[in-house]
This record gives sequence, structure tokens and C-alpha cells, in this order.
Amino acid sequence: MPYRPEPHEQTVDKVALAARIPGWGADRDPANRPSWPMEDEHYVATGPHWELPERQSGGEGRERSIEHTMLPRVFGSAQPLHGVSGAIRRLAYARFGEGKNVRWLLLVAGDRVEAAGAHLRSLATRRPDNPITQTGVLSEANHGPLRSRIGRGRVDLRHTWIDPVLVALPWLATGALVLRVLGGKRRG
Repeated sequence: MPYRPEPHEQTVDKVALAARIPGWGADRDPANRPSWPMEDEHYVATGPHWELPERQSGGEGRERSIEHTMLPRVFGSAQPLHGVSGAIRRLAYARFGEGKNVRWLLLVAGDRVEAAGAHLRSLATRRPDNPITQTGVLSEANHGPLRSRIGRGRVDLRHTWIDPVLVALPWLATGALVLRVLGGKRRG
């Protein structure tokens, strides 16, 4: 519910609250308030000077849930959707509501496609991603890997065995593919 300029004060029975809640109203007396000398007695709250705040520009073509008729008054625009991952996300927003699992699975798929694209783009740079140093695998040996996991009730202990596979498998598959392509060019 948006904040409106109309008055919306509630009447409160202060005596009943003080009787029901121990310590309620302890700072009502100005002598008991440590911030009292710094308070401005003449301040008058004016409230908002608008019925609804003005809209942010640039909302044309932005993604929004199908349940909503319009975008919020302010929205982020730092990372516009692009490429295949953007098309997957646009499909999720345009066709499926927030209560559908398909929508969220498509959004996760869009994230995974974006991550794969970032990994591929890093291979084309002079300093590609290094999965050994950037995943913290080397620091595990120095910081008590067994002591930090066993006997601590960690939930992720069940899938710890598959984490190296999930991290290393894409890199190994990419390396095998590159070797196969290069080997095929040498034979041809």
C-alpha cells in the first residue's frame, strides 16, 4: 500500500498500554529522554507533497511479472538483458506467473546460460578464469577441511563429494573439446 498524504493517526489508550506492557512509555517524560535537549520542539511533519511519486523514465520494454499491470515507480536498469540468456528470461517474464515453477526454472536456466557465456568469454581474454584459485580449493588444506565439516552439523556435508565434479567437469569437458578440435584440424 503506497504512503498517502492523508492523515492516518490512530488513537492509542496510553494508560492501558502502560498497564499492560511493563516499561511502556518510559521515555514519554522529557526528563527521562536522553535525546531531549537535541530534539526540535517546533518540527512539523509535512508528509509527502504528491499523491503518487513520479515514474522513473526508461521503463518501456522492461520485464515485469504478468500479475502486475505496471512497473514499480523505481526499478533497476544497470544490467539490461542481452543475448540468449536475456531471451530465456524475457520468455519467463512474458509467459509465466510468479507462482509457476516453470518461470523460476527458466530464470535459473537464464542465469546458467549467462554464467557459461562468461566462462567462454574469459577463455578469450589474456587472463581466463582459474578454477583452482578462484574456488578456494587451495586454501582448504590450510584451514582445517575436516575439522570445519565433521561434527558441526553442516547441511552441505551430504553433497560435498560432488562439488569438485561440478566445478571441474565443465573445465575438463571444454579442454577435451578443444583438444579434439585441434587434433581434428591437424589430421585434416
